[in-house]
Amino acid sequence: MLHSIRPSRLRVAAALIAALVCVPTFAQETDSAIARGGRLYDKYFSENKTAKPTADHPSYIKGGKYGKDNSWRCKECHGWDYKGKDGAYAKGGHATGIKGINGAAGKDPAAIAAVLRDKTHGYTEAQLSAKDASDLALFVSKGQGDLAKYVDASNKAKGDGAKGEAYFNTLCAGCHGVDGKKVKDGPPLGSVADNGAEMMHKLLNGQPSEAMPALRALDHQVAADIAVHLTKLPK
Repeated sequence: MLHSIRPSRLRVAAALIAALVCVPTFAQETDSAIARGGRLYDKYFSENKTAKPTADHPSYIKGGKYGKDNSWRCKECHGWDYKGKDGAYAKGGHATGIKGINGAAGKDPAAIAAVLRDKTHGYTEAQLSAKDASDLALFVSKGQGDLAKYVDASNKAKGDGAKGEAYFNTLCAGCHGVDGKKVKDGPPLGSVADNGAEMMHKLLNGQPSEAMPALRALDHQVAADIAVHLTKLPK
């Protein structure tokens, strides 16, 4: 009975109960799945090691400049800025007239995964497994973020290049070199850095099938600062 328990023990018990009650409930970690979904959005057949498509996607424009396997990449129709015909791909060789995915932000990932199987998108389970579709849908729903905060209307990254240099030299230069030219089977980073939306996408999610860190779990401004620094690297 309580009156037989020493007051000191009661205080200890009360403190333990209070501590347990105050333990926060942590949400399930999803950043890694979202980042993988971003890599699938970039080039799914590299990320999941499935067969590269050999024919144009059925919904790709006839005579489009970037057909065959490229036409099956989500980014090819919907853009690095996720705005499709209303963004950077409104004109030029990548223009398809297809709308972006920004309207699907916040929607039920299960519903988005189902859309990937419909007649318009037509991804089979041999191309995207259930896990692939789930991760890609999670990216579309929760991974787009407020890109306008980090990339301006002219598709240039917005940030502090000096901070970005320190981040790059400690996080990225080990593989890319301080000049951005160390990876021999890819272009110099300085030569592709003007596409701010693409740089943000790859910095946040990583490069498909490569051991590149995804910076999604960090403050996104870190990625934006790095993206600004990349524009200063030699081409």
